[in-house]
Amino acid sequence: MTLDYSKEVMKNYMHPKNLGEIKDADGVGKIGNPVCGDIMHVYIKVGKDKKGNEILKDVKFKAFGCAAAIATSSKITQLAKGKTLKDAEKIKYDEVVKSLGGLPRVKVHCSMMAQEALKKAIDDYEKKK
Repeated sequence: MTLDYSKEVMKNYMHPKNLGEIKDADGVGKIGNPVCGDIMHVYIKVGKDKKGNEILKDVKFKAFGCAAAIATSSKITQLAKGKTLKDAEKIKYDEVVKSLGGLPRVKVHCSMMAQEALKKAIDDYEKKK
């Protein structure tokens, strides 16, 4: 079975943005899918904007999995960075898919996992406050 990935998926897979770990992260979200074997960790660092709103000052990820898992993790960090916590929580999996130029149907679950990992990182931060 061959999968046709968009140029944007391949770009985010071959040269992922925000790859790595934030050692003193304010929140960490971890998710895994035992069926496909994908594992994603999202790390957030929270700061304040000029108006005093809490924003995602930095967002990084580590992922073990297929091209779609890495590309969706990379893309969600790009979409979330600089946003308020509320706006970052509103990022939906289909926005991730659209911003990647689409995903094969069998890989859409990767975008759902990336969305969930980000939400878990924000929830982790909120619990620690």
